[in-house]
Amino acid sequence: MARGFKLIFAVSLLLVLLDLCRGSTIGVCYGRNADDLPTPDKVAQLVQQHNVKYLRIYDSNIQVLKAFANTGVQLMIGIPNSDLLPFSQFQTNADTWLKNSVLPYYPATKITYITVGAEVTESTNNASALVVPAMHNVLTALKKAGLHKRIKVSSTLSLGVLSRSFPPSAGAFNSSHAYFLKPMLEFLAENQSPFMIDIYPYYAYRDSPNNVSLDYALFQSSSEVIDPNTGLLYTNMFDAQIDAIYFALMALNFRTIKIMVTETGWPSKGSPKETAATPDNAQIYNTNLIRHVINDSGTPAKPGQELDVYLFSLFNENRKPGLESERNWGLFYPDQTSVYNLDFSGKGVVDTTADSNVTSLNGTTTWCIASTKASEADLQNALDWACGPGNVDCSAIQPSQPCFEPDTLLSHASYAFNIYYQQNAATDIACSFGGNGVKVDKNPSYDNCLYMTAGTNKTAASNTTAIASSTTSSTMRNEAFTWILSFLFMTLLSVLLDMEESVKILTRI
Repeated sequence: MARGFKLIFAVSLLLVLLDLCRGSTIGVCYGRNADDLPTPDKVAQLVQQHNVKYLRIYDSNIQVLKAFANTGVQLMIGIPNSDLLPFSQFQTNADTWLKNSVLPYYPATKITYITVGAEVTESTNNASALVVPAMHNVLTALKKAGLHKRIKVSSTLSLGVLSRSFPPSAGAFNSSHAYFLKPMLEFLAENQSPFMIDIYPYYAYRDSPNNVSLDYALFQSSSEVIDPNTGLLYTNMFDAQIDAIYFALMALNFRTIKIMVTETGWPSKGSPKETAATPDNAQIYNTNLIRHVINDSGTPAKPGQELDVYLFSLFNENRKPGLESERNWGLFYPDQTSVYNLDFSGKGVVDTTADSNVTSLNGTTTWCIASTKASEADLQNALDWACGPGNVDCSAIQPSQPCFEPDTLLSHASYAFNIYYQQNAATDIACSFGGNGVKVDKNPSYDNCLYMTAGTNKTAASNTTAIASSTTSSTMRNEAFTWILSFLFMTLLSVLLDMEESVKILTRI
């Protein structure tokens, strides 16, 4: 009995360990409502090129599934609203779909989620009543194939399912949706599937600019919004909307369901009245969002809580109806060029400044580094001056920090020289350092050590903070990993020793 308990306890620890080491993830939505998009094969190459590991599609298109085979990219596939009726009516329809549209491509194509319907409460033909029966039939089909533990079933909803979202602690679901929401939530809780929600702070700002500041929507607010019921402080709209969902779930006593954001983003272009739809704002929102998520910041109500988020969308989609912004949510143009620069790792410096603000060599951005011809004595004197009277923040080149390695005087001096250079308008004299500094037009950044450019002091500073936060979070998870792994090893060893002793006793008998 004791041995069995130890074994169960060891396995439980292993599951906790795996969960601790996972962390939040960033994915991208691959919508195809356009007539000028590249082929799925080329899209698969583009996605891998930008190191995107998670992708959402809105159907089970065979060409897409084939294109992503053996890429390692995890796919979320979907059953469109138009197919909910047959899926909800007959189990055989779900069985046939799984047999023909999923099983031939799995596991070469890593399908991890199936969404049954999308924002059904927002569709003109409200198919809400069909969602849960269809989800049950899809789950049953997966159970028959032995895949219900590997592929999770859920449905995406819009923030419109809430009747109230502010303050977050007063978050509540719209009672008119109770007839299908309650059985859906019971399904999600029973099967450990996520509550999938599409969240757009852009719309909150666009539709109510007098009540929502642009900085608050873009993760750039210097002030805080206080929830009067809890005292929790909010610095961005995204967290407030997520917590409104958490509180709405808790009000119905669903406390174990995790939230997944299946769409969020910001348009890069809009109609004349959509003044906030610009490339700069889209870049700022998505950059800050990615950093916020991968740092496992969580929300004020759920600090440190992991959250998986999908950016909308991979491409601009020229066939989408509505305002101009509806066709301009893409990260890439159909020709696969970037609409704006975006670092999916959340660790890079994104330069949103105009070229006129940056000193250049032949029109390119420049950096200042230490000369390889300088003596060590001269470099040390220049480094001491930069980190002292020069008011350069040299914390990044201290032990355990992003720019400490390689631990050489040349590398440390280069980092410090560049900060001074950029903070002083990137002028020629700011890169002098007694003849020990040289200007270059190739970015000297490496790994997590990021060299800022002129005019991006604020961005670089926030990036340094993000990296430090990410490093701290990663360190904490690594420490937990080491502790639990050690404990797990000792427990398993104890089980094996007990078994060996039992064998000896039986042998004597």
